[in-house]
This record gives sequence, C-alpha cells and structure tokens, in this order.
Amino acid sequence: MSTGAAPPAAIVIFGASGDLTRRKLIPALFSLFRQGLLAPETTIVGVSRSRFTDDEFRERSRDGVADLAGQQFDEAEWASFAPRLRYMAGSTDEPATFEQLRDLLASLDADAGTGGRYLFYLSTAPSLFVPIVAGLGRVGLNDEGPDDSGDAFSRIIIEKPFGEDLASARALNEHVSAVFQERQVYRIDHYLGKETVQNLMVLRFGNAIFEPIWNRRYIDHVQITVAEDLGVGTRGGYYDKSGALRDIVQNHLLQLLAIVAMEAPARFDSRDVRDEKIKVLRAIVPFDPRDLKSVAVRGQYEGGRVGTEDVPGYREVDGTDPDSNTETFVALKVAIDNWRWSRTPFYLRTGKHLPTRATEISLQFRAAPHLPFTSNAVDAIDPNVLNLRIQPDEGSSLQFIAKAPGPKIELRTVSMDFAYGSSFVKRVPDAYERLLLDCLLGDSTLFTRWDEVERAWEIIDPLLEAWATAPGPFPNYHAGSWGPVAADEMIARDGREWRRL
Repeated sequence: MSTGAAPPAAIVIFGASGDLTRRKLIPALFSLFRQGLLAPETTIVGVSRSRFTDDEFRERSRDGVADLAGQQFDEAEWASFAPRLRYMAGSTDEPATFEQLRDLLASLDADAGTGGRYLFYLSTAPSLFVPIVAGLGRVGLNDEGPDDSGDAFSRIIIEKPFGEDLASARALNEHVSAVFQERQVYRIDHYLGKETVQNLMVLRFGNAIFEPIWNRRYIDHVQITVAEDLGVGTRGGYYDKSGALRDIVQNHLLQLLAIVAMEAPARFDSRDVRDEKIKVLRAIVPFDPRDLKSVAVRGQYEGGRVGTEDVPGYREVDGTDPDSNTETFVALKVAIDNWRWSRTPFYLRTGKHLPTRATEISLQFRAAPHLPFTSNAVDAIDPNVLNLRIQPDEGSSLQFIAKAPGPKIELRTVSMDFAYGSSFVKRVPDAYERLLLDCLLGDSTLFTRWDEVERAWEIIDPLLEAWATAPGPFPNYHAGSWGPVAADEMIARDGREWRRL
C-alpha cells in the first residue's frame, strides 16, 4: 500500500446530500486534511439534486464532522478546511449537469491547481451508476490525457452493490469498462480498509510462528462472523430487494475469507495481492442446489428484545413486504478445494438484530493428538483458537491451555490478548480514510478487481436462484437471538459449534 501525502486533486462526490457523504466521506477527508495528507490545492465538489449553496453544503458537512468528533471537534481546523468544499446542484440524467461539471473542474485546474487529477465517488443508488459513468464519458472526464505536469488522472470509486446478481454485474461492468479502463476503476469494500483486516496479512506473512500452521494440517475449521445488533432501520425498501446474501456475504464475507485463505503474495502490491485472492475464490467449491440444506441456512427475524429494547419483526418495518421472503440472516459452510485448505470447512454467518455488533475471524486449531494428564484434568478443555476482532474492539487473542495454580494438575483455558487501543498511541483510522488516500495515490491493493466481483457472484448466484423459488419458513428467529436453530444444527452435524461473541 502507498504512503505519503496525496497530490492535488478535485474530488467529486455524486450523492453529496446523502448519509454516507455526511457521516463517512467528508469526516474521512477532513481527517486526512488534519494529518497533512491532502495537498493544499485539493478541492471537494459535492453533486446532487438538492439545491444547496456552497455555504449550506459546508454547514451540513460541518454538522456531520462535529457529530462524529464530539468534544474533539476543532472549529479553527474546520475553518481552514471548509473553503475546500464546493457544491453543484444537478441531475445525473441531464447532459447539462456533466457539461457544467466539466467546466467547473477546468476552472479548478486553472485557479486552484488541481492539475487535471480527478477522483469521482459514486455515493448514489446503484441505478445511477450507469448514467453517471456515461455522462462523465460523454464530456471527456474519463480522459487521462497529459497535462503540464504529466501526471493527470481520472479515477472512479463505485460503492457496493456492484450488480444484484451475476448477469447484472456483468452488464454493469460492460458499461463501466466502455468508458473507464480497469486501472481507473476502484470498487470499494470498506471492510478491506479496516486496520485489523490489513493487520491480518501482516500477522500471517510477517510472523514466522503462524504461517507454518496456517493450513489444513493444524486448523480444524474457520469461522467468520459479521453480526449486527441493529435491524434494517429506515432502509426497509432497499433491504427488501437486497437481503443479507447480497448485502454482506457476496462482498464482505467472501473478501475476508479470501484474505484468510490466500497464499503469500510475492510482493505486497495491488496486482500480486489480488491475484492471490482470486485464486482462493476460484477454488471455492460451487454450491449444489440439490444439497443446500446441509450447507446453507437463511433466516428472517421476528419481533424480540435486543438489549433493553423491544423491536418489531422484519415484516413490520416500513418499506418491507408483509409477506417478504428476504433473508436477514445467512449461515454457510464453504469448502476450498486446494492444497492448503482441502477438507477444512469455513463457516460464514451474518445477521441483523443479533445480540451484539461484532465482526470476528476465528481459527480453531485441531486438538492435541494426546494429552498425558488424568481425565479429571482435561474434562472441560477448549481447543486452541486464534481470534481476530475486526470491530468494534479491534485486536486479536490467542486461546491456549495452562495449568491452574495449586498442587494438582488442573488445566484451564487462558488468553493472550492484543488490542489496538491499548498497544498504540495513534488512533485507529476509519476505513474510508485509508481507502480514499489509496485511491488518490493510485494504489488499488485494498479495492476489488472485476474478476473478484465476477467470481463472488458466480459463487452466490446458485443460492439466490434456489432461494428465490423456494420461500423460506419466515420469520424463524427472534430479534436478539443468534439466528435460526437450523444454523446451529448445520454446524453441529460436523461436531462443531458457533462461537458466542
């Protein structure tokens, strides 16, 4: 991954009136500014239908940053940053919008010194991706022709979902690749920008003690969990057309699996890292629609209690179909057919309204072949487990066996823990900070290449098709529980159980 400050550029955010811009993108750019990682000439242009003035957009952005920073918000620093923000009202289905944007960016090149370097961020509904890409191409904003400094660029960040199935993803890619070259396209998955995901690669490939045992001979199985304690909130209309399989499994969970299972890249650069990830995805055994019940479970929550709050069922949320068969929970058993992982299952699960919010990767090691202790000493011994906490308490722990103090041999499970918050003075940066900076620097290591996206949809499509034609027995788990009983039964058939986070 690249380091250092980014060159001057114009950053154009489509969908600038949306929640993502307010809560994530502007705060991330402000943080980069505070760290001296944005060049003084860099200008941020918000584009959306809303009729804001520059000052109104700045004030709205300020509120988002202040809400996130709380008492640490610095008015003087914001006053230095705010003039970088510009706003342009326009509809993405009107050619005049892109002509106006082209003229604005040309003026920024001349007056602010952005040097023909453009970053376009599509923070919009997926239905607008194609019109925006086409509009940019129509006015030549995809062109990376030389300028005076010879380092002009035009890059585009596309938010998930990239398609809603394999066919639509391929169609979208055809539209995008007709305007932008693959090296210009940055398909963002914010999980890859999280510090602990990047640390996973360092843990594996920077420490000689782990890599020799990171394989089928020593690891019994791997669990990857993305648990959310919240429901769909106000996103019922969107979520009812998406579901957990598209929203989390196709991107976040398969990307985490690829990083856990990949071989060591020759170099830590974008091509080599992504080459190793796609090898893992290609090695995943396809789901057989005739055998789904033994390897795939879906669920939908009904009303229940999460923490101290009573919450309604999914079908009672505004925007959802009262008879909806959209899944809010998925559990999968995934097999990787290669030398390193043959016969080592990967269990994936994600769900809404589970007991806690947590993302964790857990590697459970095989039991010791022989324990030379009395039976009383080993009755309740857990296996060795390496836990990697992605959020919210970033860090890792290694669970192993130790002797309890006393005259007798009594074994207990203990942990060695590493936490980012207590081990480093520096704050853990938000994922969007890392990803925005990498894109400005031209480093695509932590972004998803097209062949990865395509292969992920190839893996997921059989599930989508099977579930679309076979309505589930919904709802089948209470909000505040760990999902449907069938998910516990699936892993129990293999003599294993889910970790309780």
